[in-house]
Amino acid sequence: MLEKIDLSKKVTIAEYKKNHKIFKSKLGELQRKARDLKIPVILVFEGWHVSGMAEDINRFIISLDPRGYDFHTMTRPCYEELLKPFIVRYWSRVPVRGKIGIFDRSWYSRAIIESLEKNKSEEELWKFLEEINYFERQLADDGYLIIKFFLHISEKEHKERFKDLKKVDIPIFDEYEEGAKQDLDFIHKYGEYLPLVEKTLEKTDMPYAPWTIVEANDRNFATLKIMTTVIHAIEDSIEQATRIPAEQTLKYLDTETPEVPQLNNSILEKIDLSKKLDADEYKKSKKLYQQKLADLQYKLFEKKRPLVVVFEGWDAAGKGGNIYRFVENLNPRLYRVVPVGSPNDVEKAHHYLWRFCEGIPRAGHITIFDRSWYGRVMVERIEGFCSEDEWKRAYREINEFEEILTQAGAIVVKFWLHIDKETQLERFNSRQHDPEKKWKITDEDWRNRNRWEDYKIAVDEMFQKTSTINAQWVIVESNDKRYSRIKVLRSVVEAIEKGLKK
Repeated sequence: MLEKIDLSKKVTIAEYKKNHKIFKSKLGELQRKARDLKIPVILVFEGWHVSGMAEDINRFIISLDPRGYDFHTMTRPCYEELLKPFIVRYWSRVPVRGKIGIFDRSWYSRAIIESLEKNKSEEELWKFLEEINYFERQLADDGYLIIKFFLHISEKEHKERFKDLKKVDIPIFDEYEEGAKQDLDFIHKYGEYLPLVEKTLEKTDMPYAPWTIVEANDRNFATLKIMTTVIHAIEDSIEQATRIPAEQTLKYLDTETPEVPQLNNSILEKIDLSKKLDADEYKKSKKLYQQKLADLQYKLFEKKRPLVVVFEGWDAAGKGGNIYRFVENLNPRLYRVVPVGSPNDVEKAHHYLWRFCEGIPRAGHITIFDRSWYGRVMVERIEGFCSEDEWKRAYREINEFEEILTQAGAIVVKFWLHIDKETQLERFNSRQHDPEKKWKITDEDWRNRNRWEDYKIAVDEMFQKTSTINAQWVIVESNDKRYSRIKVLRSVVEAIEKGLKK
């Protein structure tokens, strides 16, 4: 693939100066149009060391308004980043809608270098690349324009440029930095890395995020090719955005909420909500499982295994009470609770999964999500806050997101706290008339209750499409609070014990 690239392509200095001036003006104009249309753009720059990447990027970005782009140099991950799944550090850098994110090196070079550094097999590297494909496709489906460049130079040119750099003593990176040997290998072992780079490009060259190979032996030619590629890609994206009728793009913002199709079989209707636990058994079991959880928390920390616990359920089903009993005896240094409400303006300007990545626990830690990413296929679906295409593809995106967590060693436990409609009404009325609990009940809770049947159908579909082998749903019978709390504690203990055996 790369060996067949014609690296003899050149442009004269006069041609470069003339075209660069024209392209600079055009890029500035397109940046403003993309901003106004809220088109987010991601530019990925990869290539051989000493391929002229820094110079080419600089020639490109001086055309842009610096207020409209974010520049990221993706060096070695810091300690905190190493304790989270590989792709999470890149999610946090995804640009808001209307902005450009420029990555000087990216998830690709880090995947290759980090996998080789840890002596991972080729199969494990392909899993890294599969995560990358998930990541890029999810962004592309959400309207992100992804443009990827690989700056290619010949092995001969590579050696000559590296010698020139050594003569003038310009450092590429700190050779004494921990792990720098692998980065040096990437320079000195061009021939060995070439097949791996080619396979990586082939496996991740997708219609939604294609690679552009830039012939970079001649730096002027490389710069102009980068600029023309970006110009054409943004022009196409703008044309597509303006071609879609406004009523189609905004149809999910209509005041009328969409109808929810009925499924044939209801999982929730089969749940026995009569299950109860007496006070003595509750106290005994609570003490037992809370002590086990306290012990297992330290085993998770010792084994560097993160735990993700998701609480979903009907309003007034007891999520807060369950979470309180869950953490009552835990070390607060090793867990956090993330309450999830309506997204703010910054969160709305990103892909919906973006806001959850910050809460992903470090290795050995626990994060408890009080509501979660499942809002996309429940409240956002029912209330029409997202389009039908968006919530339908969210099932796959959520499964991929949770797969990334489990591949990184996380134990994922998901609870749906289930009560019947009569019990919910009793609890709503109790809160309404109790001054100390009145803050818990809102107009939105009553509004959601009016669409109980629609939510039940959506929840059933959610179970069917997102209960996977490594991230299964646990439905908790919660009419009786004592029974509910013990089942949650027992289920988490069992999940951790099972997970630690793997």
